[in-house]
Amino acid sequence: MNTPSPTRPRIVGLGEILWDVFPDRRCFGGAPANFAAHAAALGAEATLVSALGRDAPGNQAIEELQARKIGVEHVARTDRPTGEVTITLDSEGKADYVFAADVAWDALEWNPALERLAARTDAVCFGTLGQRDAQSCGVIQRFVAATPESSLRIFDVNLRQRFYNDDIIEDSLFLTNVLKLNDEEIDVVDPEGAGRDPADRLRDLCRRHNLRVAALTLGAEGALLATPDDATHVPAVKADIVDTVGAGDSYTATLALGLLHHAPLAEIGQKACEVAAFVCGQPGATPELPDHLRRPFQG
Repeated sequence: MNTPSPTRPRIVGLGEILWDVFPDRRCFGGAPANFAAHAAALGAEATLVSALGRDAPGNQAIEELQARKIGVEHVARTDRPTGEVTITLDSEGKADYVFAADVAWDALEWNPALERLAARTDAVCFGTLGQRDAQSCGVIQRFVAATPESSLRIFDVNLRQRFYNDDIIEDSLFLTNVLKLNDEEIDVVDPEGAGRDPADRLRDLCRRHNLRVAALTLGAEGALLATPDDATHVPAVKADIVDTVGAGDSYTATLALGLLHHAPLAEIGQKACEVAAFVCGQPGATPELPDHLRRPFQG
């Protein structure tokens, strides 16, 4: 993009919002909500497009969103219950998820206000889980398609359980211009490339799907960022892992801010790994970021 870097870009998280239910606690969550929370902490004007039930968990979620300075005017309230996911952690803090069915974010509805929001969006992030129901899938894809050509359309794959298929992945890749995935998801998105050099695979994905940037997180091996013609590896930042929930969403939010501020890929990757490492060292998906990690691409 040749436009000036926005001082407070408008960033939209699009899809599920839910409560993360751990064995010992409940935390506000959902990948798009986590993304929006981290984007707001990093200096963006963040908005969430989702739905909650008219219930106590829905009321609590609104309070959590507002406390994190996330716009809630496009979070609908419905008669379906607010979503939740039961999370178990292995000995390394890696999470396993079981999602409740037929919840509020499964039935997003289109309205003219979403068309207006899409038209003034600088970056939108969406994944596969929010598209598990055909109705919400249609709304999500319509919103992404309605954003300006200059916008970042970030497909953060986030494969969960059985809630995706080849059509959702292909349709999402057609709409996106920035792809973020992890070392397990790349073999689903790019099955023919299994076993090849990851940097080559990312560059090929960029060329094949007309992507500006593709990001591959590799856990303890750090992360790769690629354009159609180049790739940059960033080593992992050491962290004492409490749990990994929300770390990928914080990485994606930092990636979005860095791209909007036209920072070099190596700098974006380094700062994204630093933010994700901090989140891994804290309980829950959206811990408050320390001052040295806020507004990483300004001044």
